[in-house]
Amino acid sequence: MEQRLANTWQMTVNEKKFIETALLSDLRVDGRRPLDYRRLIIKFGREDGLSEVQLGHTHVMGYVTSQLVQPYRDRPNEGTLAIFTEFSPMADPSFEAGRPGESAVELGRIIDRGLRESRAVDTESLCVVAGKFVWAIRIDLHILDNGGNLVDAANIAALAALSTFRRPECSLGGEDGQEVIVHPPETREPLPLIIHHLPIAVTFAFLGKENIVVVDPTHYEEAVMGGRMTATVNTNGDVCAIQKAGGVGVMHSVIMQCLRIASVKAADMTTKIKNAHLTYRYAHSPQVESYKTERSQRMIKRHTSTAAVDVSEPSHKEINVVLRHHIERSTIRSGELVASSSNAMEIETQLSEQDEKQRDGGARTFIGGPSNWDPLSKGVDSDALKASLASRGAVRANTKLEESKIENLDVFEQSHPLADVNPVPPLHE
Repeated sequence: MEQRLANTWQMTVNEKKFIETALLSDLRVDGRRPLDYRRLIIKFGREDGLSEVQLGHTHVMGYVTSQLVQPYRDRPNEGTLAIFTEFSPMADPSFEAGRPGESAVELGRIIDRGLRESRAVDTESLCVVAGKFVWAIRIDLHILDNGGNLVDAANIAALAALSTFRRPECSLGGEDGQEVIVHPPETREPLPLIIHHLPIAVTFAFLGKENIVVVDPTHYEEAVMGGRMTATVNTNGDVCAIQKAGGVGVMHSVIMQCLRIASVKAADMTTKIKNAHLTYRYAHSPQVESYKTERSQRMIKRHTSTAAVDVSEPSHKEINVVLRHHIERSTIRSGELVASSSNAMEIETQLSEQDEKQRDGGARTFIGGPSNWDPLSKGVDSDALKASLASRGAVRANTKLEESKIENLDVFEQSHPLADVNPVPPLHE
């Protein structure tokens, strides 16, 4: 803290008194109450195990990776979990690039103690071959912007990254059955980590002579605070770790009060982390939809023997075009049916009228001789006779046509034999 003040700026006496006087009235510089957190925003990246956390003006990124290593001799059946922090000069001018300073080492130890000693992550599930190969989980925390309370922001970033991390699946093979085969994500689905609980770090700052307790201090409040304490608690109320930095002493009753407040804040933070994770996985946003399509494509690649079928839902435009085409076809068909039915009715009425006329005319002109049935005779109307014959023989038109074709074909074959069409000369000629 002293190094940061020496490199950046020094607060005046009036600014310190203003902050302390405002806290006596239960007010803070940014308008919060003493026990209120700043706005928390949790984001996830495209890759598994990548998260970004914004707590007010504090910005931290967490990234989780894994590697197969040999276990420790005293714990041959357990994997390892390590945390590394990086303070970028972009976040604060007092941070130096390269080797981590005291503040970076302290931040890593606080988060590591809350995760490893509470056994939040099941390290036994990371064992592949006892005494030979285990998974080593590494958490890298990058400080992008220092707005105060780096411990809480980095802890939430680490938990969010662990909740989305997936490690490759392994199997044993080879001649002796002890060769480890690491399957890529294209062949087998990666496995998530087994996390029993989420240890949430809650930082308290003590300001003024009265030791006023505030939660989630900003960088202005960190510059004037007399002491600081970080309590790591889960939703069940279990105390995972406590870190008390140098400064003024704190009474036992104040520590117990801080632990009760930390249990309430831990439950709230756990709910926010789970909701953000569920929203990222299942909400209908463009980022999540692209993530789903990528994972579905990976699943398709794993099953190369089966044919890929597009099961995506059609868009509204495609549905409208199909419906419009169907309606137009139905209307055209209905119009054709109506027109054909009306034409048929008209033809039937005309034929019936012609039949009646023909019958009347035939009755008047028929005398009784066979010569009256001759179409060329004067007593019969040829047009009426043709219409009546067409109406009576419409049903047999197709059959007669086929019979006529067959008869013509037979006549053609009889009149033109095959031998005459293509004669073959004899061999002696």
